[in-house]
Amino acid sequence: MAMKKYCNEVEKHKGSVRIVFALFCGHKDEKGVSWCTDCVKAEPVFQAQMKHLPEDSVFIYCLVNERTYWKHPTQDFKKNLKLTGVPTLVKVGMAQKLTEDDSIKPDLIQMRFSDD
Repeated sequence: MAMKKYCNEVEKHKGSVRIVFALFCGHKDEKGVSWCTDCVKAEPVFQAQMKHLPEDSVFIYCLVNERTYWKHPTQDFKKNLKLTGVPTLVKVGMAQKLTEDDSIKPDLIQMRFSDD
């Protein structure tokens, strides 16, 4: 279901001049805490760097479901988007990804937001 929501959101902006970024993180429990400890560490760093998003860009925050789903080697995010870990930041349409340990480095996040 999460993959379908992500694809629908990307599709809404297809063909527009807007840059689309997506951040993939582990699902959160009823207390709002992700099963992914790297995602928990990265979230405040990403929030602080949101001010560097290009004007008129789109930011999609996508939860990749429960840990058991994420660990399955043929799940949709791994199979279709070639994600290897969470958190992962992508600029839709670009091959490069900012993943896991790099996602807590403000300078790398800022660079990704300003890449052309």
